[in-house]
Amino acid sequence: MTHLPYIVASYGMTIGLAIILGGGAALRLRRAKARLATVEAKARLATVEAKARQATGRQA
Repeated sequence: MTHLPYIVASYGMTIGLAIILGGGAALRLRRAKARLATVEAKARLATVEAKARQATGRQA
């Protein structure tokens, strides 16, 4: 009896698991980048508003 089916199955499982884990990591990275962009946009807006208040001499 040959061991080829077990070897092929183990390689298949390894490749499949790598694809699943890699896909999950890619999705988490995309979600994290979107959240970071939102936070950065809010920070830029707050900075612009603070500079505008400072230029007009108003206090918050």
